[in-house]
Amino acid sequence: MVTRIQKWGNSQGVRLAKQVLEDAQLTVGEDVDVTTRDGLIVIAPARRIRGKRSLRELVSRIPKGHKAGETDWGKPQGREVW
Repeated sequence: MVTRIQKWGNSQGVRLAKQVLEDAQLTVGEDVDVTTRDGLIVIAPARRIRGKRSLRELVSRIPKGHKAGETDWGKPQGREVW
């Protein structure tokens, strides 16, 4: 695919065809890492921990004002000290 670098506001951008995103298993709105390697621009899916959700995304889904309560795990086992 040949495309052109274009100016968007104070930045520059490249449009990617839908088929290119599908082949890379990416969708609009997903985070990507943009790096350079040996004079090439490399665009890759952002690494995520434990599947498709990042910690930042998971924490953002906690309702405002949520207060976590204590959890009783029962009596100590072995030589644990509580």
